[in-house]
Amino acid sequence: MKLSTYNFLTSMAIKGVKVGYPLKLTINKKDVIESEFNPVFIQRLLPKLDWSAVYSAAQVAELADDIPAAQPDNVAEDEQLLQRLHHLLFEIDVLEGQLECPETGRVFPITDGIPNMLLNEDEV
Repeated sequence: MKLSTYNFLTSMAIKGVKVGYPLKLTINKKDVIESEFNPVFIQRLLPKLDWSAVYSAAQVAELADDIPAAQPDNVAEDEQLLQRLHHLLFEIDVLEGQLECPETGRVFPITDGIPNMLLNEDEV
């Protein structure tokens, strides 16, 4: 699972959950898969990102030194930061881990890079 995906996942489908975001991420195994840097793509993605979730993912991925805790005003103009965001969001691949609902504590496993967000009948 790419960390760009993590930024959009929620457990709001669970019965009684109001927000379900951001999920608590745990990484047990990760890989780095290099990909071509496209600054325009990252710039266009910025408005869709929740920066606190991006920073949280950076902390869990042990890259918090590369990403500021608060989104800078000029982030779209800072090519070095855009490259670090690209690395975090598109080159870090979570192979094993889990996502936890912040409201219920329900754990969703990540196995072979795929988050299993399926719910049981009693959770819907």
